Amino acid sequence: MSRRKSPIHYEGLSGLLGASAELTRRPDSEIFALVDQLRPGPAQPRREFNEEKLLELAQSIEKHGILQPLLVRMASDGNGYEIVAGERRWRAAQLANVVEVPVVVREITDEEARQVALIENLQREDLNMVDEVDAKLELVAEVLGLTPEGARARLMQLLREPRGEQHQILEDLFAALGESWTNFAKSKLRILNWPQTILDAVRQGLPYTLAGVIVTAPITEHARLLRQAQTGASRAELKAEVQRLRAIGRTDREPAFQVGHLLSSRKWVASLAPQEKEEVERWLAQMPETVRRALG
Repeated sequence: MSRRKSPIHYEGLSGLLGASAELTRRPDSEIFALVDQLRPGPAQPRREFNEEKLLELAQSIEKHGILQPLLVRMASDGNGYEIVAGERRWRAAQLANVVEVPVVVREITDEEARQVALIENLQREDLNMVDEVDAKLELVAEVLGLTPEGARARLMQLLREPRGEQHQILEDLFAALGESWTNFAKSKLRILNWPQTILDAVRQGLPYTLAGVIVTAPITEHARLLRQAQTGASRAELKAEVQRLRAIGRTDREPAFQVGHLLSSRKWVASLAPQEKEEVERWLAQMPETVRRALG
């Protein structure tokens, strides 16, 4: 018997963007699977699931049931199903003590599963900014035929190149995602350069707007500022603290401050040879009267 062609096989961009809706279309007859027969799929781009949001969804499921079936495929070992799209619903169903959930079973390859999971998750309002950027970058890689690393470099190149075929491909892709590819490349893509501690905090729920302020502070201050943000500090408060730290940093770089710091170092003074100490003393003898008065 010949293998049925999966509906996600597509020609061009329009097929890719429409694949998720086609695959998750509710079948004519309802199919249910036991919750413990399902397992998360490796294609899931979402790394963190907000516990508060999961509880809210669980309460909704208790009242109204699961309104959209999960997209699944047979597990490779033949034991149960692997979730392609709908892991959040599956997790919430367990919190609601639901025994079985509606599913759509499809024959889907690993590559197709990844594409659908990316699109499905990008349609979620609570997807954090880091996972959103990762998912969109993977879609760019898909339509341009590159690795995510190659796609990232190519996006920056395309910003500087005359309009061509790839520009149109990206415009079509990001129009369907609700933004422009140039805004993504210029404003969002750079967050992948942020320190890992900041990226992890965003994945765990730190608002992107607060993270954008913290990342501008000296890296030695990130942990302290993250604690302040997690205990309720506002964007304005964090911004004021970063400005204060910058002012201190500017003062530290002023020649007068650096000289004072050096001369106050006992270790440095002790390291001077007798001739060097004499040179320093002669130089100090010529100090401005303003400094002499301040020293008393």
